[in-house]
Amino acid sequence: MANDNQSNGGTFRRGGEPAGEAYKAWLRYARLDREFIEGNGYASWCGTVVTASAEDAALLATARRELAEGIESMLGRRPQESGNADEGSFLLIGTLGSAELQGLTDAAEREAIGDEGYILRAFEQPMRRFIAIGGNTDKGVLYGAFHLLRLLQTGQPIRDLNVVDRPASKLRMIDHWDNMDGSVERGYAGRSIFFREGDFLGDWDRVRDYARLMAAVGLNAVAINNVNVHETETRLIAPELLPSVARAASVFREYGIRLYLSVNFASPIQLGGLTTADPLDPRVREWWAERTADVYRHVPDFGGYLVKADSEFRPGPFTYGRDHADGANLLAEALRPHGGIVIWRCFVYDCQQDWRDRKTDRARAAYDHFRPLDGKFDENVILQIKNGPMDFQVREPVSPLFGGLQRTNQVLELQITQEYTGQQRHLCYLVPQWKEAIDFDTYAKGPGSTVAKAATGELFDRPLGGFAAVSNIGDDGNWTGHPLAQANFYGFGRLAWRPELSAEQIADEWVRLTFGSDPDVVATIGRMLLDSWPIYEKYTSPLGVGWMVNPNHHYGPNVDGYEYSMWGTYHYADCHGIGVDRTVRTGTGYAGQYHDAPAAMYESAESCPDELLLFFHHLPYSHVLKSGRTIIQHIYDTHFEGAEQAEGLVETWRRLSGKIDAERYESVLSRLEQQAKHAAEWRDVVNTYFCRKSGIPDAHGRQIY
Repeated sequence: MANDNQSNGGTFRRGGEPAGEAYKAWLRYARLDREFIEGNGYASWCGTVVTASAEDAALLATARRELAEGIESMLGRRPQESGNADEGSFLLIGTLGSAELQGLTDAAEREAIGDEGYILRAFEQPMRRFIAIGGNTDKGVLYGAFHLLRLLQTGQPIRDLNVVDRPASKLRMIDHWDNMDGSVERGYAGRSIFFREGDFLGDWDRVRDYARLMAAVGLNAVAINNVNVHETETRLIAPELLPSVARAASVFREYGIRLYLSVNFASPIQLGGLTTADPLDPRVREWWAERTADVYRHVPDFGGYLVKADSEFRPGPFTYGRDHADGANLLAEALRPHGGIVIWRCFVYDCQQDWRDRKTDRARAAYDHFRPLDGKFDENVILQIKNGPMDFQVREPVSPLFGGLQRTNQVLELQITQEYTGQQRHLCYLVPQWKEAIDFDTYAKGPGSTVAKAATGELFDRPLGGFAAVSNIGDDGNWTGHPLAQANFYGFGRLAWRPELSAEQIADEWVRLTFGSDPDVVATIGRMLLDSWPIYEKYTSPLGVGWMVNPNHHYGPNVDGYEYSMWGTYHYADCHGIGVDRTVRTGTGYAGQYHDAPAAMYESAESCPDELLLFFHHLPYSHVLKSGRTIIQHIYDTHFEGAEQAEGLVETWRRLSGKIDAERYESVLSRLEQQAKHAAEWRDVVNTYFCRKSGIPDAHGRQIY
């Protein structure tokens, strides 16, 4: 199959010229080897594309164009377009209700694939042989087209193709923390691709390229502005900016993606001239209904509102003595006539905490706020819950709201942008971390009650649910700053579609799509990805304690950086021990927010997993872990190991010189060299701090300052 590291173009172009390899990401469509093409019959199967008659839906046109351009790039010949499905060899695309595709599936299969699923099936008949790409809707056909292209890119056989697939969840969303001045909060890949200087940037070709990347991994929703909605962004729902919002929505619509906006809960005051934003005030309800109707006049398929309220000084219903259900249901009422939804974030805690107060626990906050409101939210409200109870740390337990909320729609929120995991200057493949959260058993309805089932709505038979993630995309030429950070965006999309995929499967698939099929390249980059999260964890914060970063920008080691702050991010290290007692028996009681089995596991230091031990327990440095090492020796050993392994990543990458295009090779090499240097800084700062704090030397006599 493909044995070079250059592709032929596809539709990606920048400044009128073909885009570089990094910009094309997983849609490079590299030219396949001629013998491989012939040996697998790709040319004969894909020489012609037939679109079912009377099929003029917009997404079918998109699917047809993607197939034509992708096949041309990989096979060297653009497929013909034909309306004849009676004879010959061809690809047949269309909805399953069209005449040409009727009879190719049964009622059970059509029901199984739902609104966004598809069938890919090869047929060999006396007068014709074809691969059908069909769905109940044109969106399903588009996803099926990208699936076929993915199979061709990765060299899979297609002669006996028989795929019946559908997404696990209805909402598969990317949240942008983009501001209209062009900055990106927690963005590490350049500036916004949407905004500049208080207005839309207008680079619609780049937005379209982004929509292609999203649709290729099955994503169907995007919020384009920051959940911390400032004054300028508040006006995105105002008449003067809605035409530009509509233009953005039209680009995403070409790829089956619905646009959402983050809104300011105080908009009735800031935009409407009211004196209140009280969710129970009839004037406020009327204002939101009118403003929302105007949004839908501009964007008929508008998805809805994403809201951060009463969190980190954002306005919300608490100002008026109301609760989160009151606030969310106000917006739900305005959106309901138009088919829109409210996505209400559960990232709410007391951000004025006194560090001397050991009873208040930030980890408890989301559950304490939202569990009593279970069942009080309208049917078009979804609560968006972070994977952990704190804030996207390199290691923390799963939020107990998964399994705790049983009568409320919910969506799992992940962070693709690497705020606390190296900020895309360090390699940190996050899919293994996400898999641990997705596969975690809540025991809410006995064994097998996984977070994935809770988030998708399956566990409690909820109508809405899914996955959302904070974007790592910016206007850098490679989209993500670190070229290998593309794997995290790709991996999120694939997991949102099929949570049962393994981190290994996704890594292998992404490498083949992005770098080609050279066995050494595939194996080497795949191994680097899978090793990277454990390496990063080793040289940063140990055993689930978290937070040992510089305040504000969150890059670099600072063990006490947040120890005396108001943010509730403490490790309580002293000369005797470290960790936070979150047990029911002697601590904050957080462990009791879980169902019986995980609660019992976390309550006891003996049964608590080592990697989360200091999240749940304050223990002496001499405490012996399941590994046989003491806590203090674990800290020393892992920080030395992690820094050494970070250096090893550099040498491993160097062995790929000549097998990767120069642009991406040099970019990755530079970042890995930065990472190795920075890992040594982490090692020395953390080890020195705990050596001085504990007074216990390293058993191996290594240099600690």
